[in-house]
Amino acid sequence: MKFTVRNEGHPYQNPALPVEQRVEDLIARMTLPEKAGQLFHTMLVMNPDGSTVEKGDPGIIALDTTATLQAKYLTHFNLMGTYEPGAMARWHNSLQAMAAQTRLGIPVTLSTDPRHAFTENVGASFNSGAFSAWPEPLGLAAVRDPKLVYEFADTVRREYLAVGFRVALHPQVDLATEPRWSRQNGTFGSDAALTSELVRAYVRGLQGDRLGKHSVSAMVKHFPGGGPQKDGEDPHFPWGKEQVYPGGMRDLHLEPFKAAISAGCAQMMPYYGQPIGTDWEEVGFGVNKGVVQGLLRDRLGFDGIVCTDWGLISDAEIFGETHQARAWGLESMTELQRAARVLDAGCDQFGGEDRTDLIIELVESGLVPETRLDQSLRRLLREKFVLGLFDAPYVDAELADETVGRADFVEAGARAQRRSLTVLTNSGGRLPVAGRPKLYVENVTADVAVEYGEVVADPGQADLAVLRLSTPYEPRTNRFESFFHSGTLEFTPEELKPVLDLLDKVPTVVCVNLERAAVIPEIAERAAALVADYGADDAALLDVVFGRSRPEGRLPFELPRSMEAVRASRPDVPDDTENPLFPHGAGLTL
Repeated sequence: MKFTVRNEGHPYQNPALPVEQRVEDLIARMTLPEKAGQLFHTMLVMNPDGSTVEKGDPGIIALDTTATLQAKYLTHFNLMGTYEPGAMARWHNSLQAMAAQTRLGIPVTLSTDPRHAFTENVGASFNSGAFSAWPEPLGLAAVRDPKLVYEFADTVRREYLAVGFRVALHPQVDLATEPRWSRQNGTFGSDAALTSELVRAYVRGLQGDRLGKHSVSAMVKHFPGGGPQKDGEDPHFPWGKEQVYPGGMRDLHLEPFKAAISAGCAQMMPYYGQPIGTDWEEVGFGVNKGVVQGLLRDRLGFDGIVCTDWGLISDAEIFGETHQARAWGLESMTELQRAARVLDAGCDQFGGEDRTDLIIELVESGLVPETRLDQSLRRLLREKFVLGLFDAPYVDAELADETVGRADFVEAGARAQRRSLTVLTNSGGRLPVAGRPKLYVENVTADVAVEYGEVVADPGQADLAVLRLSTPYEPRTNRFESFFHSGTLEFTPEELKPVLDLLDKVPTVVCVNLERAAVIPEIAERAAALVADYGADDAALLDVVFGRSRPEGRLPFELPRSMEAVRASRPDVPDDTENPLFPHGAGLTL
């Protein structure tokens, strides 16, 4: 299928003209509905074969692709789901062809949540699928190597460009200061200085030295730092909306964002959190003028795009369950009033929604001047021009299949997985394991394990066991919330008993996937060796266990000794639990 770029000779369509001139010419030609459409950045899904979904599942996402793009004039979309690269590229090209048929032919900007690791959370990230698989950002932080982070981000850039993604809804540079908070796996841990160093490398890897035709725009989140959540609950949900600073460390959480701005990040996302007990207004950050305009724009000098987190204005059905709009502190306001507050706060885009009718009403009623829309349009349209979307919006679907998951990208991710593994204990120097012992494995694929030893079905017959565990969490009944692992960090007695029975029966290497800071003193005491991973496949783990690869990881946050210590700690203070089981930076060299 051949695609063409619509060109009728208007100045904004002339690539020889300065970007600012093209932007002003385009804005002058836009109607109010066309302007309103640019202020929304919502979700779409696609069919597995790359065709568009005209009627989404009302229980997950109920958007009509054609109507959203051609009748509401939206051109910023976040693709949900995991698909084959060629299909994604074809779908992207179909969207661009549809956009080219609109009156002004404004091209689509396609974005994505992270999709280069192991976590599957419909509200935050996707597993790698066909893309190269790397450790989660916590694992990159465990290696403490900015060159590795740059290599990762540059690989992400190349694979994203191949399928048409031009905005990354990451990196996430919140500090992991509340051990129970569910979003820690997307951070670089609890250290502000390390996070600042790594985000600079990350932004350069995605964007290059300056934003251009070969860049992926970095939307850094969640300003001004989403780590200090009361009781570790997440502000996607009303019971997690309060963000607190009992340790007085508010400014520390700003440091990574300052670093991102100095590195030239193009976009910023404020968090949902509602600050309590500070001199900021007690309303969510996306509607908080003192935070967005006063702090981010005026004090820190950020003049890029500010896009709210998803779903601040309207209640939404997710998996058939109603979720309240997340404009915390403004719950009693109407949708129209909330929309006005977002614009007044200094934001440019509404994430996860398509309520263009509200923007049109705000302007037609005189509540918001049209010139306010133009301020945001200049930022939004400028980025489309700088990224080259007006001049070369399409991608090569055949090249997408060749690029995504390319052998050298996969190998680089595999090396990073091995480097990130963190050895916490090694009783009697059991690691690395020599020879081919009789192996008993749990949560490890037997077909992989046979490459390292003789796999047996009975732990009583084994010389060594290898057990993989996930960080404990408190199951939640709400389907959407079930993806956000919150609550307790310790195993129940019923969960712990079979683990300890195995450890008592046979020398066991225990590997715990740390998406949060697990409380595991009994396991640490009785394991033959304790290893932490942050996203690593079975071969990566066994390569380290058997000495074929050298682990370099160091804990990116401390591991508390008890839940009592967690509850007594201050949410805004890094590594604040009393007498931790393992301190920040712990890790052995084999």
